[in-house]
Amino acid sequence: MSVSPGPSPRHRRVVKDTVELIGSMRFAIALLVLIAIASLVGTVVNQQEPYPNYVNQFGPFWADIFRALGIFDVYSSSWFLLIMAFLVVSISICVWRNGPKMLADARNWKDRVREQSLLAFGHRDAFPAAQPRGEAVGALQRLLTRRGYKFVTRDKDASETGGAGATLIAAKRGTASRFGYISAHLAIVVICVGGLLDSGLGIHLQSWMFNKTPIAGQPMVGGVSDAHRLATWNPSFRGYAWVPEGQQVSTAILNRPNGMLVQDLPITIQLKKFVVDYYSTGMPKLFASDIVVVDHATGKTTPVRIEVNKPATFDGISIYQSSFEDGGTTLALSLYPMHGAGMQPKRIDGKIGGSYALGDGQTLEFVDFRAINVENMSNADGRNDVRGVAKRSLAEAFDERLGSGAKTSRPQSLHNIGPSLRFKLRDASGQAREFNNYMVPTTIDGESLFLAGMRATPDAPFRYLRLPADADGSLTEWMRLRAALADPNLRAIAASRFAERSGRAGGPAMIEQLRQSALRVLSLFAGADAPPAADAQDHASGASGAPGGFTAVAGFIERTVPKAEQEKAAGLLLRVLQGSVWDLWQAARERDSQPPLQPDEHTGRFIDTSLNALSDSFFYGSPVFLQLDSFKQVQASVFQLTRAPGKKIVYLGSLLLVLGVFAMFYIRERRVWFWIKDRDQGAQILMAMSCTRKTLDFETEFRQLRAAARAEAGAPPAPDAP
Repeated sequence: MSVSPGPSPRHRRVVKDTVELIGSMRFAIALLVLIAIASLVGTVVNQQEPYPNYVNQFGPFWADIFRALGIFDVYSSSWFLLIMAFLVVSISICVWRNGPKMLADARNWKDRVREQSLLAFGHRDAFPAAQPRGEAVGALQRLLTRRGYKFVTRDKDASETGGAGATLIAAKRGTASRFGYISAHLAIVVICVGGLLDSGLGIHLQSWMFNKTPIAGQPMVGGVSDAHRLATWNPSFRGYAWVPEGQQVSTAILNRPNGMLVQDLPITIQLKKFVVDYYSTGMPKLFASDIVVVDHATGKTTPVRIEVNKPATFDGISIYQSSFEDGGTTLALSLYPMHGAGMQPKRIDGKIGGSYALGDGQTLEFVDFRAINVENMSNADGRNDVRGVAKRSLAEAFDERLGSGAKTSRPQSLHNIGPSLRFKLRDASGQAREFNNYMVPTTIDGESLFLAGMRATPDAPFRYLRLPADADGSLTEWMRLRAALADPNLRAIAASRFAERSGRAGGPAMIEQLRQSALRVLSLFAGADAPPAADAQDHASGASGAPGGFTAVAGFIERTVPKAEQEKAAGLLLRVLQGSVWDLWQAARERDSQPPLQPDEHTGRFIDTSLNALSDSFFYGSPVFLQLDSFKQVQASVFQLTRAPGKKIVYLGSLLLVLGVFAMFYIRERRVWFWIKDRDQGAQILMAMSCTRKTLDFETEFRQLRAAARAEAGAPPAPDAP
């Protein structure tokens, strides 16, 4: 008969040492420090955002490293869950090893002490009792009852007392503090278990057991295969659902570090209406969604309103109002050309989320629509921050003039500046520039302006082109002037008219000189006489080599005029430019059978603002200007959907933690012993007292109990008593 050998002593020692390490305090504290550091990282770094956002923030190199480490989804990363699991095991071992000892110690009356042991206590007293031992025992028992102590009484035999009769009263109070230690440790275990349940552990298990993998991009939810879908029984998840008005969804999108998963829901959410309420300033004060929830199991239909911080829960799934977006607003648009001598717009229709092909590989992508935009329109002095070129110095006039359409400043001047359309212009290589155009003109510093924003990268702020509105509140006159500036025949007519009007008193030579100067500055400003260094790439990037505008005029002055005379030449050319542009405008109106205008303050200001806008248009970077004519708005709600079964467990753990901490810090265990033995007349009492934490309150309680015990025994006050 053979006997299989048991574990070797070395193996048992390794297992014992491992359990000892995992259950030690230093191991648990190390895990808590790691969790604290990870939580700090998860707080500082935004979690579960699209990966391109992290690339823009950290760069492609560090973004790849951080994604591999799970920094972008800390609380669901494998290493964070592993740390929490080890913490649960560590504290569970600690409670399993020490909890029974603490409970046994709390139940123990410690009634096996001897008289010699009590004499070694620091807080003790010995005094005689006038009454016999039995009466003294009864008096002390009544005293302990009044003081809230629980006690046991033991009669000691002759072997323990040296032949004299004796009685021991062992009392205790505040033993719940031992339960506080156990409760606090169990609370951490319970909270970690609840956190594990809500941390996406079920998703990790499904990915491992059923080969569930995220899918990249933004595919149609209905076409996603089962390999990328999670079942309705998934115990916990946190996802988002985008629902346009009048539509419904029965799935949620779960963002993962390398794509997304589709979570099937046991309910259907239909958005009836999205409601937005505003303050008098135009700032929103209420976001709410009127939805209908259909339970797939019972078919029950429940209407409910979801507001911010007022979620609703169905079948264990909480529905929160997260945000709102455009749900597919239809648009009526006008495409104005920004190059060439044409000015007539092309009417097109669009839809948010759709696109329109311009030709030459360029495509307009309609990104977002907002019906209300509340902006702060004042500068630091409380005045609107838009000025004409005539009010600026030469350096300011030639600087890049595209700035914020609504600068942040004090005091604030909040205004609703109307609907806006955000779109992208994507070229054949896939590069895109983003634009944000407002539908109606905005009054800035007493002037009516159309704001058209532009940015080359998603993380850059919008820089705004300011186009003057005409008397009809439209862009017709500015577009007429832009087209006329691009027409060489009209530039020649305008130069001749300006020379005739301004040089009549100087004779033919002066007229010809003014004509040539006006034609040159108009050609420079129009970009028709650009230096060879200016190319299309400089134009698109907004570099200093722009082919027209004030930059081209300033470059001409730097190349042809001595430095000492540049300031004077700039002022002269600026006046020539303003005067010739006036004649250019009138020539264009005459060509279009429009009546002539009389020069006044309004038309003069229109010319100044138009010059600024024409110069800035060379930095706009788009062959067309998109003007929103009308729209039919469709709103969409973004709901956050969560199933968190561990939430109640975490609440329970938090309650246990509060009770445990309260018990540990505010409840003190005190023990009292009275050793009463017979004497010739009456009895002799030995009192001893101990506490887990020596405090001033304990000293006071000892003196009070000692004085009360002496009074019950009929003994005189203690010598050190006040």
